[in-house]
Amino acid sequence: MPSFGPEDARLLIVGLAPGLKGANRTGRPFTGDFAGDLLYATLAKFGWASGKYVAGRDDGVWSPDTLSLEGVRITNAVRCLPPQNKPLPAEINACRPFLLAEIGALPRLKAVLALGRVAHETFLGALALKRSDYRFAHGALHELPGGLTLADSYHCSRYNTNTGTLTTEMFERVFSDLRQRLGP
Repeated sequence: MPSFGPEDARLLIVGLAPGLKGANRTGRPFTGDFAGDLLYATLAKFGWASGKYVAGRDDGVWSPDTLSLEGVRITNAVRCLPPQNKPLPAEINACRPFLLAEIGALPRLKAVLALGRVAHETFLGALALKRSDYRFAHGALHELPGGLTLADSYHCSRYNTNTGTLTTEMFERVFSDLRQRLGP
């Protein structure tokens, strides 16, 4: 699954893996399922997305109102669809070079938003940082060596929102904090 967004992004969002009925079907991260509905609406609200999100294959077909990201890029910790949506350690390790390449290709990167514990731990592992020094917690902001900020959010999945683990307000608060930190 390729990443989505400009390579001059200051914010990188790291999800878990392509969703079976979403990105795996549409070919773009967080497109075609509820997680994408919440993510792209939130990005638009905070000025990181413009255009029309239609959640389908033709969403990326150019038109005057094509969905585009501004200052943000989206990728996944695991690049292919894992069985039962639970990546195995071998899959995470196999995809680590892709995540490292993604990070290295973003010269203006200032912050990373990890959507869920697996994305958080995978990102830390890619940078060879100890998990115990940067514990996952929704809404946490971690200052990493070199000046990069790691922000945490529960994953914006339908399961998390249906169970009340994550509300729209909680999710938007994370983006508000990031927008304030990164500026316009």
